[in-house]
Amino acid sequence: MTATSRAHSFNAAAAQYAANRPSYPPALFDAVEDLAGRPLKGARVVDVGAGTGIATAALYARGARVVAVEPGDGMTAEFRRALPVVPIVRGDGNALPIADASADFLTYAQSWHWTDPERSVPEAVRVLRPGGALALWWNVSDRAVPWIAAQEARIQRRFGAGTGAHGSAERTHGLSGAVDFVRHKVSWSRRVPLDTHLANLGSRSTFLVLGEEGTADILAEERAELTRVFPDGVVEEVYTVDLLLAHRPS
Repeated sequence: MTATSRAHSFNAAAAQYAANRPSYPPALFDAVEDLAGRPLKGARVVDVGAGTGIATAALYARGARVVAVEPGDGMTAEFRRALPVVPIVRGDGNALPIADASADFLTYAQSWHWTDPERSVPEAVRVLRPGGALALWWNVSDRAVPWIAAQEARIQRRFGAGTGAHGSAERTHGLSGAVDFVRHKVSWSRRVPLDTHLANLGSRSTFLVLGEEGTADILAEERAELTRVFPDGVVEEVYTVDLLLAHRPS
C-alpha cells in the first residue's frame, strides 16, 4: 500500500476521524507562541493538511487569522461542516496555493509526514514571511505507559514494524541540515469511553486501508484486552505532543 493511498484513506472515514481523534492541549499552543516569539492572536496562520479541522479550530480559538489547506474531498467536507467561518483551500504541503511571504505561521498537525521534504521545505520558506515560524507537531501515544506499550506491540505484530506510535526520527526524515528546528514536548492525557478509543485507533491509516472486515478481529481483541485494564469502560489515553519549530531567517 503506497503512502498516497494511506493518506487518502482518511477521506472515507472523515466523520469518524473528527468525532474520535484527540485534540491538543492549551500548553502546546503556549509553547508555539513562546518558541516563535509572538502570539497567535492576530497572526496570519496557514494550517496545512488541516483534515477535519481539529488543530485549525484551536488556532482559530486563539485568535489567529487561519487559512486551512487540505487535499482530500471527505476531510474538506467535514471541515466545512465543523468550521464554516474558516476559509479552506485545496492543496498540500508540496505545492501550497498560498502567496509568497504571506504567513506568520505555517502549521502541520499530524500531517508533515505525508509530504516530500525536498518539496515541502522550499514551499514553507517561500510562504513564510521573514521571521515567520514553521511548526510541526504530532500526538504520540506514550509508550512509557504499560497498557499503551502492550497495545502498540500487538499492533506491530499484526501490521509489521513501523506501524505503531512511530518515533519522531521517521516523521522528520529529510529535514536534517535543511531546517534548524527547536524541539519541545508536551505531555497530556484524556479520558474517553472505550468505544471512542477503539474508533480513534480504527481511524489510523493502517486500519482504514484494511476496511471494516479486515480490522474487526483486531478491534475485538483490543476491546477484550482493554476491558481487563479498564473495567469501568473509560480509557485514559496518554500522549506526548512532539513539537518542532523553526524560523524563516529575517
